[in-house]
Amino acid sequence: MAIAKRNIRGLQDIPTLSGRVDQTSLPYKAYMKIACLEMEKARRGKERESASFRVKNIDARVQQIEDEKAAILQAQAELDNGRLTDARDSGPKPEPPPAAAAARFTHRY
Repeated sequence: MAIAKRNIRGLQDIPTLSGRVDQTSLPYKAYMKIACLEMEKARRGKERESASFRVKNIDARVQQIEDEKAAILQAQAELDNGRLTDARDSGPKPEPPPAAAAARFTHRY
């Protein structure tokens, strides 16, 4: 009598449902995904508030700079107006620097 050959099967041959379940059909995974999205939304909201606060501070500083610049220019204009009337009355004007001194300075990149 001949001995029948046995079929040896391994772990790969055991049928399972692991690859057949749709991941979104599991309720706990869907709720976990929603929770993660809500946390990200809250973080982004905080980032938005922080960024808008920083933008407001920058805008305020730019306005302060413009105000200070206008005040300096106005004061300078008033000084220049006073100097122009004094300069017309006063004597000699300052001499320009000699051309040789200006020619010595060179800057190369």
